[in-house]
Amino acid sequence: MRVQKLTLAALAVVAGLSLTACQNGEDDLGQAAPSSGSSAASASGGSGSGGSAAQDGGKDSAGKGSAGQGTGGQGTSAGNGSEANSKVGKCRTDDLDITATDSTIGGDTEGTVAVEFKNGGPDCVLSGYAGIDLKTGAGSISAERTGEKATPMTLKNGKSVYFGISYPLNTSGGSGVRVTGLVVTPPDETKSFSLEWPGAATLPVTDGSGSQVKVGPMGSAGQGEG
Repeated sequence: MRVQKLTLAALAVVAGLSLTACQNGEDDLGQAAPSSGSSAASASGGSGSGGSAAQDGGKDSAGKGSAGQGTGGQGTSAGNGSEANSKVGKCRTDDLDITATDSTIGGDTEGTVAVEFKNGGPDCVLSGYAGIDLKTGAGSISAERTGEKATPMTLKNGKSVYFGISYPLNTSGGSGVRVTGLVVTPPDETKSFSLEWPGAATLPVTDGSGSQVKVGPMGSAGQGEG
C-alpha cells in the first residue's frame, strides 16, 4: 500500500512537471509569436509606411520644386524671348542702302531731290525726318523740316522708302553757291552717310536769313514705301 501511494505520488509529481513544462512552453511560444509578429509588423509598418511616406514626400517635394522651377524658368525665358523677338528695332545707317536722284520736273520753281532708303538688314522702324546737310563752297547748309506729319513705319528687309529735299533754283544768272555734296543722317541715328549731290550744281546767293533747303518726312517723295 505504501509502495502504491509512493508510485501514485511520483506519477503526480511527474505529471505536474510535464504540465508545467507544457504551460511554460506554450507561454514561451505565446510570448515569442507576438514578439515576432510585433517585430514583423513594426518592420513592415516602419519600412512600408515610413518608406512610402518618405518616397511620397520626396516625390512631392521634388515634383513641386522641379515643376515650379521648370515652369517658372521656362515661362520667364519664353516670355523674354517672345518680347525680345516681338520688338522691331530702329533702322540703322549701316543697314540702309542710301541713294539720291534728281526728281525736278521741268517748269518747277524749286528743285527736288528724292532720297531712297533701302533696307538691307532686319525689319526696322523709321519715324520722323532724316537729317540733311548740303556741302557747299560757302560751308554746310542744314535743311529745315517742312512740318508735315511724320508717321512711323516698319521698313521690311529689301523694301524702300523715299523722302524729298527741295531747294531754290539759281535763276539769277550769277555763279551762285556751288553744291559739292550731300550728307544724310537717318532718323534717330548719329551716323551719317555722304554721297554726291544729284541736283542743280548751284544755289542762289542769299542774305543767310534762314535755310532755303527743306526736307520732308519719310514717305514724302517718290514711291513712298515700296
